[in-house]
Amino acid sequence: MPIMPYKAVNLGNWLVVEGWMQEPSLFDGIVNKDLLDGTQVQLKSTKFNKYLASEDGGGTTVVANRDVASGWETFKLWRVSDSSFNLRVFNKQFVGLENQGSGNKIVAVSNSPSKPETFEIVRNSDDPFKVRIKASNGLFLQVQSETSVTANYVGTNWNESDPSVFRMNIVPNTTLQGEYQLTNGYGPDRAPQVMRDHWSTYITEDDFRFMSENGLNAVRIPVGWWIAKDPNPPKPFVGGSLAALDNAFIWAQNHGIHVIIDLHAAEGSQNGNDHSGTRDGYTEWGDPYIPNTVQVIDFLAERYGNRPNLGGIELLNEPRGVNLESLKKYYKQAYDAVRKHNPNAYVIMSNPLDADSKVLLSFVEGFDNVVIDVHYYNLFWSNFNNMNVQQNIDFIRNDRASDLSGVSSTKALSFVGEWTGEWSINGATKEDYQNYAKAQLDVYSRATFGWAYWAYKCKFGHWSLKWMIENGYINLIPELDPAIKAYLDVKLTPCIQKMDAMAASIERIESMLKTLLEEQQKQ
Repeated sequence: MPIMPYKAVNLGNWLVVEGWMQEPSLFDGIVNKDLLDGTQVQLKSTKFNKYLASEDGGGTTVVANRDVASGWETFKLWRVSDSSFNLRVFNKQFVGLENQGSGNKIVAVSNSPSKPETFEIVRNSDDPFKVRIKASNGLFLQVQSETSVTANYVGTNWNESDPSVFRMNIVPNTTLQGEYQLTNGYGPDRAPQVMRDHWSTYITEDDFRFMSENGLNAVRIPVGWWIAKDPNPPKPFVGGSLAALDNAFIWAQNHGIHVIIDLHAAEGSQNGNDHSGTRDGYTEWGDPYIPNTVQVIDFLAERYGNRPNLGGIELLNEPRGVNLESLKKYYKQAYDAVRKHNPNAYVIMSNPLDADSKVLLSFVEGFDNVVIDVHYYNLFWSNFNNMNVQQNIDFIRNDRASDLSGVSSTKALSFVGEWTGEWSINGATKEDYQNYAKAQLDVYSRATFGWAYWAYKCKFGHWSLKWMIENGYINLIPELDPAIKAYLDVKLTPCIQKMDAMAASIERIESMLKTLLEEQQKQ
């Protein structure tokens, strides 16, 4: 069994892309990179000065009679090509031509997009947010009246008094930059090379050497559900992440590191975040997705379950907005899938983000070698915005310590699977950051399974453990007690002096022999 507690780091943005973490951005080479899957747009008729809206949120006609844009006036893009898209409405139907494409009236009634629900967004060369929208019949959308939006306009006029011209607004802070957006954005011709280059350079064996030399003994590696379909996963995902995970196990073994496999992205998305592999931000994971998700765990357990440096298998990262009973049903089936291949491997169950950290305590009583994963960030909650440095540290030492103690008080082990050195403080000094990180290390080291920093590499320094170590913010190698260090200095100094004297003597002998040899050669 592995030695715990673990001191680990998350290899985020490697096998599951998170665009916010990397500079230069992997997304820079995508055409229309501001129009990726899940991007939320609002479309305003320049002639009528009204927003397009899916009446009733979907299921009926599309109109153009709104002065202000909200949910019904917002469309989520599904990218079909560089310039062609499906538009998903509030209630999840898709905008399209009526009567399955045989008419020209614009409606939002289809639950799955096809050709009648595909539109080309034509951007003005001088103003990319002035657009015209071409339907699958080859004609442009136009607003004929506030209640009549049709696809029957012919022409190329960009005058703002023209009924076919719209002002497109991209809703701020809604852009997704996950693996789905990246691979679908580049498309099947370019995405494979982009991903191969990323996998082979972002994390290498040198990184595992650095981790080992700096006091880490484990990594938590996020993976997506499509890894189980490698080398030919469903589009737009790209094969190759499985080989990278194989390499990670080898590199980790070479440097005395254990590997925790974390199912970070489940089919259907378990939290709607871009790092869950979602296409458009909806959380759709639930009972219908349980069999496929269990199959992913079964695949991972069969392939890696008996590796000597397997640290554990995490069944699902950060579920949020999912039915708790469905989650428990999945956890039980996925636990059994792991046990088929290894009776003792640690099985990690992530606590739902929107539930109390103790919600799984009674549930896990019936399992062996099970771990509850909680994630602690002094971020993403408005109360942290008003805390000063000392209040943040006090929150760690009091509130977090108490919460973690509650998680650790059961048969299950506790794991702080994500935390970071960043916070909501502006203008903090290096010493402030050091004290904040130290407080977290002091508290989270009480977790019986261990902790994992988010992340190993990030363009934002305090999010990067590598940067924090290199710049003296965090030191994970225990320092000797001063009294012990002084004692060793006294005992070792004479030995070192003797070794230096011996080395000097050897150098003198080598020099004499070299001189004798040269004289003999001259004779």
